[in-house]
Amino acid sequence: MLQDIEPHLACPHCAQHLALDGRTLRCPAGHSFDQARQGYVSLLPGDAHTGTGDTAEMVAARSDFLAAGHYRPVAEALADAAADAPGDLSDGLVADLGAGTGHYLAHVLDRLDGPAGAALDISKYALRRAARAHPRIGAVVCDAWRPLPLLDDCADLVLNVFAPRNGPEIRRVLRPGGRLLLVAPTSRHLRELVSGLGLLSVDEEKERRIDEKLNPWLRPIDRTEVEFTLRLSHRDAAAVVGMGPNAWHTDPDRLAAALAALPEPVEVTGSVLLSVYG
Repeated sequence: MLQDIEPHLACPHCAQHLALDGRTLRCPAGHSFDQARQGYVSLLPGDAHTGTGDTAEMVAARSDFLAAGHYRPVAEALADAAADAPGDLSDGLVADLGAGTGHYLAHVLDRLDGPAGAALDISKYALRRAARAHPRIGAVVCDAWRPLPLLDDCADLVLNVFAPRNGPEIRRVLRPGGRLLLVAPTSRHLRELVSGLGLLSVDEEKERRIDEKLNPWLRPIDRTEVEFTLRLSHRDAAAVVGMGPNAWHTDPDRLAAALAALPEPVEVTGSVLLSVYG
């Protein structure tokens, strides 16, 4: 809930601490932000644009797909890495940058004993679900490419799963010794759907490019490849397309025709790299 992460929140206008007063967050400079009835709070500055956020349709597709357990190996690997992180996280903060529906953050909090979870995303549709994903999650609308509404050195862990990566801001909010747990697809991820449906492919140099963008703020410490087989109905395959970047680039009629040509269920490779940075 919002009160769980309130000690770590910063005003997007003046960067001072935000204190919860009823259902309103206030800073010493007088800026205030009301909690929405769906449980999240928007800490976007007035000139922010939300056009890049996931739509209600994309969020619904992702929620159904993840709830079916198709990406459970990813969630479990992430929770394992969080449990292996150094230090006592029982009274700390786990911040999920690009949290979406809060699915992965909830898995991590279930594995850890006590820390609060900040679900950070630009989509209010996603955060309506994240606010209900776990009792210790507080959901905050913000822009990953602008200063994050978190205090310096407040997070023990930052999660980043298929999401934008702002190296300077991740470094700023991580406490000394804190860790970034980053999940990104490999070039083999969903390869059968990429070829069969004409989807966007993953660059084989993605790992190197991520390291370069995060350097010099964060350096890789460990990597784990997670590869598994998905058996998807045509509806599940359509959800994979509809919940990610391909949703912006795919014609519905062409997709329906291409799906009809695939076997059902269709076996699809899931392949991601879980990297730990510090």
